[in-house]
Amino acid sequence: MTLEALLAEVDPRWHGASEAGLDDALLQRAHMSRLGRRLLAGALADGPAASLLAPSPEGFSGLIARWPLARLTALHRDLGVLAYAPAIRAEVGRDAVKRIKAVLGSSYLLALDRSVWDAKVDASLQSTLVATLATVLASGDAFGPRLFEVLELQGRAELQTWARQREPALADWAQLVYPPGQLPSAHLPEKPLLVVHTHHQNRAVAA
Repeated sequence: MTLEALLAEVDPRWHGASEAGLDDALLQRAHMSRLGRRLLAGALADGPAASLLAPSPEGFSGLIARWPLARLTALHRDLGVLAYAPAIRAEVGRDAVKRIKAVLGSSYLLALDRSVWDAKVDASLQSTLVATLATVLASGDAFGPRLFEVLELQGRAELQTWARQREPALADWAQLVYPPGQLPSAHLPEKPLLVVHTHHQNRAVAA
């Protein structure tokens, strides 16, 4: 992947100090010139992309080839499903279970798989997860999109917390394709997280 292609994937709100980022017209002009792209990349390298754009034998292209946005989104969602396993397993209402299974498809089995994670958390976290899931279930026709939104946000938090310590370039990339913002607290242990991460990474290698 070229620097131009990388910059095209970065959420524009990462450019500039203000919440709105650079003016759209100015940002477009920067993308169209070599100097502008170097300035944009330099600003990112001094901030949220310090690890991603650091000099390395592989460079950023190999990592991004393994983790295009579609695969990154799938990873985030599966991590979110696993993180919400305590609440998903606790839901026994027939209609609720049917709706969750219909939306999650095969990922629903991930939440139930005790060989991946026993899903034991403290009572406070359990209550929080159950309450959030109950709120989503009550959202009517918006249930599917709302569930994916919650799971993806939690999955992003899980990946960021782990990758900041283990694979910071991936953490940078996974952060830059979304707008800046607060993420919920992460709680997945490393071992089950690695099971999901490795599964998606192996699919990338096989592709």
